[in-house]
This record gives sequence, C-alpha cells and structure tokens, in this order.
Amino acid sequence: MKNITVTPPDKAFIRAVEKESGQKISRCYQCGNCTAGCPMTFTYDHPVSRIMRLIQAGQKDTVLHSRAIWMCATCETCTERCPNNIDVAHVMDVCRHLARREGIRGVYGVAAFRDAFLNTVQWNGLAHEVGLMALYMFRTGKFWTDLDLAPKTLPKGKMAIIPHRAAGRKEVADIFRRFAEGAANEDRVRARLDPGNPNGPRAQGGKL
Repeated sequence: MKNITVTPPDKAFIRAVEKESGQKISRCYQCGNCTAGCPMTFTYDHPVSRIMRLIQAGQKDTVLHSRAIWMCATCETCTERCPNNIDVAHVMDVCRHLARREGIRGVYGVAAFRDAFLNTVQWNGLAHEVGLMALYMFRTGKFWTDLDLAPKTLPKGKMAIIPHRAAGRKEVADIFRRFAEGAANEDRVRARLDPGNPNGPRAQGGKL
C-alpha cells in the first residue's frame, strides 16, 4: 500500500462527498468491517476503510487519484457490513464521479471498459456484448482478449454479431444527451465561479 503525504484538510471536498452521497462520513469509526469483507482489496492501493479515513481528513487529491475508487466493483458488501449503516459503496461511487469532473481518468482499462459499455447503450438502447468487446480491444490494444471464447459462444447464439435495437433507444439516447448538456452547464458554472478564471465575475470584480 502507498505511503500518504498528508495535506491540510479540504473541507469543501468533505462537504461535497457528504452532500452527493447523503452519508455522514464522520460516523465511520474505522472498525475495518468494510475492508475485511471487500473482495477487491487485493487490487487496491488503499483499502476501503483507509479511503473513508482519507475522506474524513479531507485528503481530496489522494482519494481522487487512488486506484481503489476505480477498482471498486460496487458489490455493496462494505455497505451491508457497516455497523453504522453508512452506504460506503455509494461513497465510492461519488468519489468516482468527483474524479471524472476533475478530469481524472483513473485506471485506464476500467475507464475504457466503462466508456465502451456506455457507448453501446447510447447507440442501441441496450448493451451489445460484441460491440463492447470490439471497442474495448480497439481502445486498449488488447486485441486477443477472450478471443478463445468466440468459437464456443457465437454458435450458441449467446452473443449477437449485429446489435439488437431497443424499442426505446431514442429515449435512452435522450438521457445521454440531457446528461451531457447538464455536465456542460456544470462546467460553465464551475469556470464562472473559479477565482482564477480571467472571464469570471470574481476576477473582474463583479457580483455572482
């Protein structure tokens, strides 16, 4: 596990995590139940209990740049085992969202798989396994990944070469469009409120 350089607490980060997750982070008393039950700990740089402690300490950069938040499988074992009923899995989700807003891509293979999955859903209205695999292989350069399974699965019709189109694919695409527009609006607001932004009202002495 990595050594940590402690920085002054970012209280705005703590508030952001609590607001978006709806969880009271201070309720965590480091019993370790989440870490003991987590099946993905072997892939983490920091165990779940340490991530929770880092959030309590306002260590924004360490949390958002950690491998752990990207390798989390959201199996919710941590949530089920928490004696204080903290939805730890949701806290990990929120940290991933915050990292993406900061432009942090995280673990490349995980990001490539997630984007490939969402692309197929956006285009077809539902996931297309063959298309997902093709996009993932193309973006990661892992062209031979699981190709040995193709002769076994394709004849059985387990994976369709041509994607099925969901009846409500236009509505699904509209969800993606609205999300993209909302994210763009958030970026504009964030840039407007950034004191370092030369076009922002604060930098120009104006009112918000």
